[in-house]
Amino acid sequence: MSPDGVFQRSLRGSAGTVQTDASSVRATRGGSVTTAYAPARVSGPPAPAPRRAVVARPGPVLALIGLGALAVVALWWRDTPYVAGADGWLTNGARVTGLLAGYALAVLIGLMARVPALEHGVGTDRLTRWHAMGGRYVVGLAVAHTLTVVWGYALADRTGVVDETVTMVLTFPDMLKATVAVLLLVGTGIVSARAARRRLRYETWYHLHFYTYLVAWLAFGHQLATGAEFTGDAVARVAWYALYLGVAALVGWYRFLGPVRLWLRHRPRVAAVTREGPGVVSVHLTGRGLERLRAEPGQFFRWRFLTRDLWWSANPYSLSAAPGGTLRITVKALGDHSAALTRLRPGTPVVIEGPYGGLTGRLRRSGKALLIAGGVGITPLRALFETLPGEVTLLYRARTEADLVLREELERIAVARGARLFLSTGPRDEAEPLFDPAVLARLAPGLPEHDVYVCGPPAMTRAAIAAVRAAGVPARRVHHESFTF
Repeated sequence: MSPDGVFQRSLRGSAGTVQTDASSVRATRGGSVTTAYAPARVSGPPAPAPRRAVVARPGPVLALIGLGALAVVALWWRDTPYVAGADGWLTNGARVTGLLAGYALAVLIGLMARVPALEHGVGTDRLTRWHAMGGRYVVGLAVAHTLTVVWGYALADRTGVVDETVTMVLTFPDMLKATVAVLLLVGTGIVSARAARRRLRYETWYHLHFYTYLVAWLAFGHQLATGAEFTGDAVARVAWYALYLGVAALVGWYRFLGPVRLWLRHRPRVAAVTREGPGVVSVHLTGRGLERLRAEPGQFFRWRFLTRDLWWSANPYSLSAAPGGTLRITVKALGDHSAALTRLRPGTPVVIEGPYGGLTGRLRRSGKALLIAGGVGITPLRALFETLPGEVTLLYRARTEADLVLREELERIAVARGARLFLSTGPRDEAEPLFDPAVLARLAPGLPEHDVYVCGPPAMTRAAIAAVRAAGVPARRVHHESFTF
């Protein structure tokens, strides 16, 4: 029994018409649509030349962060011969939490400085998760520091907490700045909570996070002015300056000067805008020597289109075709920014940041790959489908036939390289059988030996990853990247 036949029955309850000749295809119409191409050959185009750059791996990066935290605690330990009394325990707890909060804040900003070694090695998706988790720790540490220091000083001075708070804020050096920093940090944490984030536009959420830079600047002076570890230790002060100035240099270079440098060097601009489907357009870009960007299929850039409505926002969009002398992104109108791209005119200048992301052919560990895409998540996988060498299978799920973005291109690629292509449509609640481990194993024979790339809506991504893991694919061979905020 053919894999495609099982696939059809799993989705539709009955067999449909499938043409498995690699030179042509016939698809059923109405209801769920399944299209299958059987491979005529397994060798694809040559892999793109690898980028010769230093990449940072997740394990060593986390180890380095952990060692830094231990060094920060050691600062307190070296300067604290003993702790006595409730006020002593509280104030020393405040010292430790304050040091860790200051260190973690610098680390968080550094992780999101868009350093290429981190973006390519760790991956934007994982960095974003680390940033979100670390942000919760920073807010918790800052609040704990504030409460314990006020309470500890109140016990030592034998006064009330409210009176001690007023005294500290108004009389201690740089304490007013520190208070503003904590309030801004808590506010940023609140808008980053999942329930609040769902109600915010991406652009609003993105710009609110610039307050983190203000928090770091306000808190820095307070730490050096009142921190016992720094007031009498020149080495500790130099180390703290080096940490914060180093992070500031990374942010300044990669987030601000880097895009300006790329624009001056390459002068990218919109060449054409083509309609791909309902609410979906491809934006084609040209410029000077864009191939020197050394972008790889599967990566993305942040794009700042210099029009009256869009210049202030840099949004991430994946490359939807193999990069070279030109670049292309394919965007679905899901918000104000993406909808405005349909109105772009040829010649519009573009400021780009990147390339970013680790969802590339570098992750492959075998000669077989299964690509699973959902909706507009096809964009990075379309580029990989075209360029990954070896045996490649693409499974693409969308709500309706019209939502199968770039379908004709995918069919041409499948025929040209003899790859397996499965297209399926239907409501989300009918997608569960598609991600049955047995079905996937039949669609991609020898599935445990495949590398699996997944990109799509969060629920679909989770279901697909769970299915391929249940089918025996090791976690190290499952690669995915999410661009949700």
